[in-house]
Amino acid sequence: MGHLWKEDGQGFLEYGLVIIIVAVIIIALLFIFGNRVGLMFSNIVNLI
Repeated sequence: MGHLWKEDGQGFLEYGLVIIIVAVIIIALLFIFGNRVGLMFSNIVNLI
C-alpha cells in the first residue's frame, strides 16, 4: 500500500513540475512579446 502512495505522489509532483515549467515559459513569452501583442490589439481596436 505504501508503494502505491509513492507512485501517486510522484505523479502529482511530475504534473506540478510540468505546470510550473509551462507557466514560466508563458511568462517569459509575455515579457518578450508583450509590447507587440499589446500593439497588435491596439491596432485592431483602432480599426473597429
